[in-house]
Amino acid sequence: QVQLVESGGGLVQAGGSLRLSCAASGSIFSINHMGWYRQAPGKQRELVARVSPRGSTYYVDSVKGRFTISRDNAKNMVYLQMNSLKPEDTAVYYCGADIDVIGRGDYDNYWGQGTQVTVSS
Repeated sequence: QVQLVESGGGLVQAGGSLRLSCAASGSIFSINHMGWYRQAPGKQRELVARVSPRGSTYYVDSVKGRFTISRDNAKNMVYLQMNSLKPEDTAVYYCGADIDVIGRGDYDNYWGQGTQVTVSS
């Protein structure tokens, strides 16, 4: 059993900051990419940021320069520091990770339950 649990969402005014955290636990052999996704009402889920085990990062254009993703491999955690938040960042944010539970190099996608981020104007 693998669980991803997010925390840190909430309501913030435009221009403010939030830090999301995600902890992966359970029967984990290794974790490949970890990432943050978001889904706004009426829209498809989109990849916001992703980080490799060695720290290589990817950001969607709309958050570059404002969001920073990081991970702690020893703790199986991933973080998303969100600065200069805008109303259009309002969404449910999900943590996702590619996890190998057996040790054969087969990675499956796991998701957290999501945390709401609301940015008021």
